[in-house]
Amino acid sequence: MPLLELRNVQLALGHHPPLLENLNLTIDPGERVCLVGRNGAGKSTLMRILTGAVEPDDGQVLCDPGVRVAQLAQELPEDTSGTVYQHVAAGLGALGETVERYHRVAEAVAAGDTERLDEMQACQDALDAEGGWDLKQRVEAVISRLDLDPDAPMAHLSGGVQRRVLLGRALVTDPDLLLLDEPTNHLDIEAITWLEGFLRDWPGALLFITHDRTFLQSLATRIVEIDRGALISYPGDYQNYLRRREERLHAEEQQRAEFDKRLAQEEAWIRQGIKARRTRNQGRVRELQRMRAERAERREHQGKARFSVQEAERSGKIVAEAEGVHFAYGDTTIVRDLNTSILRGDKVGIIGPNGCGKTTLIRLLLGALEPTHGVIRRGTRLEIAYFDQQRAVLDEDASVQDNVGGGREHIDINGQSRHVLSYLQDFLFPPQRARQPVRALSGGERNRLLLARLFSQPANLLVLDEPTNDLDAETLELLEERLLDFSGTVLVVSHDRSFLDAVVTQSLAYEGDGRFREYAGGYSDWQRQRPGPAPQRPSERGGKNTKERGHASPTGTPAASTTGSGRKRLTRNEEQELAALPERIEALEREQAQLHEQLADPALYQSDDGRLSALQEQLAELEARLESTYERWQDLEARSHAG
Repeated sequence: MPLLELRNVQLALGHHPPLLENLNLTIDPGERVCLVGRNGAGKSTLMRILTGAVEPDDGQVLCDPGVRVAQLAQELPEDTSGTVYQHVAAGLGALGETVERYHRVAEAVAAGDTERLDEMQACQDALDAEGGWDLKQRVEAVISRLDLDPDAPMAHLSGGVQRRVLLGRALVTDPDLLLLDEPTNHLDIEAITWLEGFLRDWPGALLFITHDRTFLQSLATRIVEIDRGALISYPGDYQNYLRRREERLHAEEQQRAEFDKRLAQEEAWIRQGIKARRTRNQGRVRELQRMRAERAERREHQGKARFSVQEAERSGKIVAEAEGVHFAYGDTTIVRDLNTSILRGDKVGIIGPNGCGKTTLIRLLLGALEPTHGVIRRGTRLEIAYFDQQRAVLDEDASVQDNVGGGREHIDINGQSRHVLSYLQDFLFPPQRARQPVRALSGGERNRLLLARLFSQPANLLVLDEPTNDLDAETLELLEERLLDFSGTVLVVSHDRSFLDAVVTQSLAYEGDGRFREYAGGYSDWQRQRPGPAPQRPSERGGKNTKERGHASPTGTPAASTTGSGRKRLTRNEEQELAALPERIEALEREQAQLHEQLADPALYQSDDGRLSALQEQLAELEARLESTYERWQDLEARSHAG
């Protein structure tokens, strides 16, 4: 039986056509469903419908009264007074207040405050009367499971630990279904990987929104896309979703092209002077009218962003070179013994937990700060464009158009004059949206506006501080392509693992105690090369969040060896298996190509006979077999060469 069901849900919110149109969705126990779609497609609105914060114009939201639904808040709490225990227990309502009060009073009594014995007895009586002891145990179990300090002041916690407390507040209700809207936003990589592992092991059902592709790939068992007001469900992981979505859009394009061809033929027929009013032709006339109405109601697929990066004159070969650089705020060292050389064309990722000093490091390299000790030599002819994660450069009251054009109607892009409104359409801002004030924009739209502003100026050094927050997957992929094509230098701070892997050629990773060490490649390469586990964050388990003033210590635990030195040589049977694997892989790939061909048939998407689902399940099973066969072939091949 489904935990939650939507039936023909519709919501307009002043939109025409409706923002959400005739949505149908079921979520079963144990499912991990990711809700995806373009910025502004209605994902967060749908989440608010599920929580009851927004009432749909039509349709039903069905949820059995016994099903417990909890939501992880997207924003950090404004009120940070009180302790971790108090915030977690607050998820239980009024009885949670009694549980928290008993915890606080019992600790005081245990510390020798005997004057509060009567107060503790009153709390015990209240818990006895209302069955609160089980809830007390649940609060303590959740806090323990999330590795939190129950007595830590909430105000002293880092953003990542505060997000963990909010998760505890949701989990303490023991929900059957947990709703999460962008849970990874503004978390560092360590916090994201922790949350990813926790949710993967959690037995309840999940419905979550995320633009973090690695997080999505790791967690989702089904992906549901909002596309032009409709919901389309794709079983399987993110990679399967990308393939099947492409097949669906290709089939839709073919179907629409055929429809438009028939419509054009019928329009030509009606204009040829044929006596269409004759009885024998009335059916054809009515069919033409129906086709015209269907064409008028068609919702076109939103175009893709198509921006590019303006390149300034080439900089000198050396962009920045640091030797023995130290930097400190008072007695607190932020950067220690930095040695690095950044050359023209390098794309450098800066990796580390929140508060470790990444932004300080960038400011040192650019010359906004001078080192306490050591030398930084900076290159010549540098034209810098800076992407500010805090969006401080945007004027909230000015229009989107004025934020880019500065009051001008035309700007110079790659040596040519372009109208600001035309330029903004490359970033998916239609003219009516471009004339609205910035305060009316969503988070994703604000980031697109910052990119539009950034790329309107020539540069040979791009500095990107958390550029991926709130951007949808298609815009992220285009940004990756443009940065790869950019011949200048890129410095990027990001917690998006897929983005780092796709873009950077080298990484400066935080190793603890103010030290940043250089590695070749992106995030995955750093994971393979680093000497030990990820460094401890500057603020943990109730430690004071020091932002850019703190530093962490490395754990010093050696990583498990990933070399192949301990592998055994191939047995005779394994040698025979290795010889047969290429032919087996070819057969599986041929079968895969045949299934893709069948799934590209437009007629498949018009029927409701279950054949589409069967083919999709068959493809998912085949691709899993193909992937495991590839892994087996790579393992045997590596061992054969090692031996």
